Amino acid sequence: MNIKQIAKDTAKTLQSYLTYQALRTVLAQLSETNPPLALWLQRFSADKIQDGEAYLRELFKEKPDLALRIMIVREHIAEEITEFLPEMVRTGIQQANMEHRRQHLERLTQISDSTPSPEQENG
Repeated sequence: MNIKQIAKDTAKTLQSYLTYQALRTVLAQLSETNPPLALWLQRFSADKIQDGEAYLRELFKEKPDLALRIMIVREHIAEEITEFLPEMVRTGIQQANMEHRRQHLERLTQISDSTPSPEQENG
């Protein structure tokens, strides 16, 4: 297990997700202030947002002002969430793991309850 590579991959995925969230924020703003531009950005962004950095490179070629705006919003979101994100991720994983284990144990208990015991089979 290469922890550094996992961390890099996670950071890249998070960057792309924050780019997506910034895009959603900018789209919501544009819907109110400039609906035609919002529609253009929505159409441009369809199926391109998986890789946030590649998406921004493409957007810079078409509309640099929008790319800059999304980058600023993305940076702001990142600054706002980085303080409590690590603890939220740890807690979320621990709670989800506990819930999965509980459900698994319930399924095992139900299976063993429904399996006839040797006394019931001979009775």
